[in-house]
Amino acid sequence: MTASPRRSRPPDHGPASRYVFFSHDGYGVGHLRRNALIAHEILAQDPAAEVTLVTGVCRLPAWTIDPRICVVPVPPLLKGPEGVYGNDTLSFEQTVARRSQAFAGVLARVEPHVVVVDRHPFGISGELRAALVAQRRRGASVVLGLRDVLDDPATVRREMAGRGWDDVAETFDEILVYGAADFCDHQREYGLPFDRPKYCGWVVETPPATHRSPRSVTVAAGGGGDGGRVFRLGVEVLEACPGWRGVLAAGPYADVEDLSELVSQSSAAGRTRLIDDAAGCVGLFARSSAAIQMAGYNSSFEALAAGLRPILVPRWQPRREQLIRAELLAERGLADVVAPGDRAEAVARLLDRNRTQSVISVRKAGIDLDGAFAAASRLRHHCRAPKVA
Repeated sequence: MTASPRRSRPPDHGPASRYVFFSHDGYGVGHLRRNALIAHEILAQDPAAEVTLVTGVCRLPAWTIDPRICVVPVPPLLKGPEGVYGNDTLSFEQTVARRSQAFAGVLARVEPHVVVVDRHPFGISGELRAALVAQRRRGASVVLGLRDVLDDPATVRREMAGRGWDDVAETFDEILVYGAADFCDHQREYGLPFDRPKYCGWVVETPPATHRSPRSVTVAAGGGGDGGRVFRLGVEVLEACPGWRGVLAAGPYADVEDLSELVSQSSAAGRTRLIDDAAGCVGLFARSSAAIQMAGYNSSFEALAAGLRPILVPRWQPRREQLIRAELLAERGLADVVAPGDRAEAVARLLDRNRTQSVISVRKAGIDLDGAFAAASRLRHHCRAPKVA
């Protein structure tokens, strides 16, 4: 372990608090989604704040468009089916180097008071390390954000024992976990090398007040790049339930042409609508009476926030994160889980049950959906906290 970098006060550039968020977004948009929701909550609490989102998402979703927020894309490192990261046009080394340069350039330009990194503390291959250490030396607070479940404990323990987590305790001022300790305790389960992380609750968008359409189902698969199984299952369920209507929320990485063909060739085509790049799923969930979806962080808890008991179709590979989350929610009576061999007829029978539940019952089950407010409040505290020279 190296010594903690010497800290000074950041230069005074006026009253605005400045934040930079980084998300690697190797597959899907979950990391960027959390950062964006927390950024919006910061602006709700402090309209004068200046917020920059740095992201590896190569197809920016519609919900990132906000004149108050600067979005800076960096070359993506997308995770393949085997869990290996790569870029379509650049070598891995070139991609890492350009990401490092871009991130350092943003920090030099913005001179933030707070830097927030989502999931991988120093990036996929250490590309953030030098810039983070430099920012901490000049007085910025450096914060790591982690989702509720990372992967199976043995895999994460090996990761946290590796080089990518060296000096986390010396570099980061705080770790925020976007979940609860009794759902997944990161120190007990993973051996998190940091004392007393702050559990904020789950970061979700507040659902709109709207009318719920009867016998309507939203089918969602996060970014959509690996959602083929979920979309096919959703269409097959609609074919087996002629009294139901459905919406397929494609996501920015989905193959829209394939999905359009899937819908057009279905006997449920007249009752099925395809939405390309919806502005988040929470509004769709709020208007639906059921949801069939993957078990990713954002869509799972947005469904709960919208008052649904979702039917979860978790991804099993290359990480077991979704399966673990789905099983934990099912144990609390908040969701149903589809096993790999389950056929559409079995899933269709789940639609005969009441698929709604109150947010009060969700909270009683230990799910706090006010994570964006809690996380934004902690980050604003870091802006106000004096730095030790």
